[in-house]
Amino acid sequence: MEKNKLASPPPSLHVLRRLRRRHFNRIFAVLHSLAILSLLYHHLHAIGVSPFASLLLFIADLILSFSWITGQAFRMNPVARKEFPENLSEIIDRKDYPPIDIFICTADPYKEPPMVTVNTALSVMAYDYPPEKLSVYVSDDGGSELTMFAFMEAVKFAKKWLPFCRENNILERNPDIFFDSTNSNGMEIKKLYEAMKMKVETIVNLGKVNEGFISEDDDRRILSEFSDDGFSSQDHDAVIQVLLNSEKDKDVGGGPLPNLIYVSREKRRATPHHFKGGALNVLLRVSACMTNSPIILTLDCDNFSNDPITAQRAVCYLNTSVGSPNRPDCGYVQFPQRFNKLNKGDIYDGELKIMFRMNPAGLDGLGGPDFFGTGCFFRRRVFFGGPSSYIKSGNLKLDPDHSVDRPMDDPSILMLARLVACCDYENGTYWGSRIGFRYGSLVEDFYTGYRLQCEGWKSIFCDPERPAFFGDSPISLIDSLSQIKRWSIGNLEVAFSKFSPLTFGVKSMGALMGLAYGHYAFSPIKSIAIAIYAFFPPLALLRGIPIFPKVQDQWFWVYLIFLGTYIQESFEFISKEGTFERWWNSQRIWLVQGLSSHLFGSIEYVTKCLGIASHGFNVTCKVSDDEQRKRYDRGVFDFGVHSMMFVPLVAATILNFVAFIWGWVLILNNANRGEFVLQIAIVGFGVTNALPFYKAMVLRRDEGRIPMKTTLNALLMVGFLYGVACALS
Repeated sequence: MEKNKLASPPPSLHVLRRLRRRHFNRIFAVLHSLAILSLLYHHLHAIGVSPFASLLLFIADLILSFSWITGQAFRMNPVARKEFPENLSEIIDRKDYPPIDIFICTADPYKEPPMVTVNTALSVMAYDYPPEKLSVYVSDDGGSELTMFAFMEAVKFAKKWLPFCRENNILERNPDIFFDSTNSNGMEIKKLYEAMKMKVETIVNLGKVNEGFISEDDDRRILSEFSDDGFSSQDHDAVIQVLLNSEKDKDVGGGPLPNLIYVSREKRRATPHHFKGGALNVLLRVSACMTNSPIILTLDCDNFSNDPITAQRAVCYLNTSVGSPNRPDCGYVQFPQRFNKLNKGDIYDGELKIMFRMNPAGLDGLGGPDFFGTGCFFRRRVFFGGPSSYIKSGNLKLDPDHSVDRPMDDPSILMLARLVACCDYENGTYWGSRIGFRYGSLVEDFYTGYRLQCEGWKSIFCDPERPAFFGDSPISLIDSLSQIKRWSIGNLEVAFSKFSPLTFGVKSMGALMGLAYGHYAFSPIKSIAIAIYAFFPPLALLRGIPIFPKVQDQWFWVYLIFLGTYIQESFEFISKEGTFERWWNSQRIWLVQGLSSHLFGSIEYVTKCLGIASHGFNVTCKVSDDEQRKRYDRGVFDFGVHSMMFVPLVAATILNFVAFIWGWVLILNNANRGEFVLQIAIVGFGVTNALPFYKAMVLRRDEGRIPMKTTLNALLMVGFLYGVACALS
């Protein structure tokens, strides 16, 4: 009996289920591909009859077909996973849980308020995980005393907040979220939090830490580093401060606390700093000097924990102890980005459900999802070559298997940490090219995940029922489009590099994974196709020129087959906890991005390649005013400021509206009515999607309306395009 008990297998830590719809997806892909080939053949055959129109439509449909075909890689083998963190203690003792280093990045105390970063840090410091196994590293790329002061205050609050969470078994361990969602009036812990919050927000409003806010000599000494002569956010020495040491510091109950380390790397104006990727590599090296934990969690400053057992969920996949069924080539576990405070209809598609939940489930059935930049648990080993091709860092104390044998606040450790945080440390090394987070693209997260998988690492997509993390989403259209524009530039940098997914990626990972990464990398070029369909059909309609098959023509029905794609996507979207309203807004924003962020991102990438312009990393603003928030909550589009990105959008809405009216005039006065039906349907589809734009141009008088300057520029663009159309027809 005892023998049988010893021979029993360990409990399962996770299971995988392949989704049945993969069979339908494959059949539909074949049928749809035949329709695409038929349509392209039709365009080529018609070039002899109407060369200009047929060539334009051929180009547009070829680009859209490429986007659709590469996107089918996500549908070939979608899977769903479930993990059992409750079984983890039967595999390994809690005291033997692997240590975790947590990286939190912030860059601007005004766009990313320090209290947002503090709440994120507190939420992960309060994980239901051995506190002495957690080390939180905060990268302050703004080099701000405001952020440092906020964390000095957070340390005092953490000593009471962490035991409060454990003793009361709280799920929402972001204090701001907890106090907003709970009847906590009169709680002593809430009073402490409100006092801390008021103090931090006061010094942010003042723009400096006044002497009156400093009560201890140690605090004064720490903050004095920011007042040295010549210190600025873009030009300063490295600042590294151990704010909590788990070996020494205790909470109010005498229990251990996690480590908390503030890091602001050295910066010089003349030295490239590689934006967030460079900051993450500094954290990778500094943490190697101090703790060198085998697992690393990366978080954006606003991506707070929503589930205290998320770390255990990740360990279910990353644990490689004796008897574990996990694969040694599993490099990282990616949790989906989820967003709180979205309005009912999610008018800007801030949820990004397709990108962050649907497509990763498809990639998980192939080689694993890409890296989203946040909410990802890595093995430290992945940053030092492939599973079978280890690359040394050049410093033994930075290697992933090095054991730190001194306290983190030992002078020699701090000296080494400042050395590896120097701005010229990476010169002449593999950092950023073959080691660490990779440089070469504005989307360092996407590019890093892609390169890691090309090296042979696999990844896991973990999408538990309770969201692991929540973040903030832009609540104005310009902020949303600016973010997508930056991603567009970065994606094109990957697409046309020597590591292009369609060549290097296919060779390294296989056809389906290469196509999936190619779908993202080349996504901005769809702006060409969207621009053609947004402007060419209405212009031709205004000139009375039919460019699509008549209703009686057999080719007319080929176009109707493409409705199947919309039906398929809407079904998948709604089945993933979505609604029809949110799906409709998602496809609308897909079109909006094609005429704005993707279009201007592509133009900026081309001008950069020609040496005409350069681009940089813009921090997405996490601050909004009350009126803007009210408009967003009501589901009202917020334009607010003039931007050239809005001009093609507004021009297309004006042109399609005029053409739609004129199209009906043509049908009512034309005996051969069938030749304009498809053209009017496409223009009408554009008008339907543009309804919020018409309201913002004509009916609204609030601060979020479309500025008159934008409308006038759009009218000039419409006049110019119509003049060109008249000259060519």
